[in-house]
Amino acid sequence: MEPLLPSSDGQRGRPFRNHRQVVEGIAYRYRCGIAWRDLPEQFGPWQTVWKRHRRFAADGVWDRIHAVLLTQADAAGEIDWTVSVDSTINRAHQHGTNLPRNTGGLPNYKKLWIEPDDHAVGRSRGGLSTKIHHACDGKGRPLAFIIGPGQGSDSRMFPHVIDAINVPHAGTGRARTRPDSVMGDKAYSSRANRSLLRARKIKTVIPEPRDQIANRKRKGARGGRPVDFDSEAYKGRSVVEQSFNIFKQWRSIAARYDKLAITYRSGVALHAVLIWLRQ
Repeated sequence: MEPLLPSSDGQRGRPFRNHRQVVEGIAYRYRCGIAWRDLPEQFGPWQTVWKRHRRFAADGVWDRIHAVLLTQADAAGEIDWTVSVDSTINRAHQHGTNLPRNTGGLPNYKKLWIEPDDHAVGRSRGGLSTKIHHACDGKGRPLAFIIGPGQGSDSRMFPHVIDAINVPHAGTGRARTRPDSVMGDKAYSSRANRSLLRARKIKTVIPEPRDQIANRKRKGARGGRPVDFDSEAYKGRSVVEQSFNIFKQWRSIAARYDKLAITYRSGVALHAVLIWLRQ
């Protein structure tokens, strides 16, 4: 990934410390779940590692590298476009929640590298938490990921997650944004979400919850037809749960210690890059 990282050549000021040393320091911190100032001295000054991570987060460096890896994988035909969508709640540590926040602020999920007013921290049943909304391919590899507050609705975030799927084409032409099919659990079953996928000609593999079935039957002919559901294809949705298990092997992703949402998401993006590099 070194050719894709920013260079300090031709810039005023002190040149960058070795990228490998710093990037390994960032990965070490997220994997072990330690404070930045507790980084072993082999990675250099912890302030340097933190500042580089903060800079990469604001510049969207890992997202650009992730996009390049997706382009290469798509050109080689390695992406399974049977996409699964889900979310996971991660408890926010007290060290990551001591900033003032506007819990009523409306975040813009199109600008992933701008810090939201609520810092993507909300109060769910388990306390202060952050939620990762995630779309992966049929092999469990991350295609898109959005950070939101823990009490955020999965169904309302569904259009934003689908819109975040964007794989640039290796040559000329538009980026691919349309999966072959999308799988989700009952939390994503809504008329709006099904209409969105139908309008984009994407096969929907989402079960219908009991209350929606009862409501449809109660309306009779006005309730419409039963939804199409491929129960056999739905068995493949387990890959998104397996993908979350891989992400949460990094302790600073399983629990949020970062004050800023963009730095926390940058750690998720770095892990996504390494997942694709291992493939």
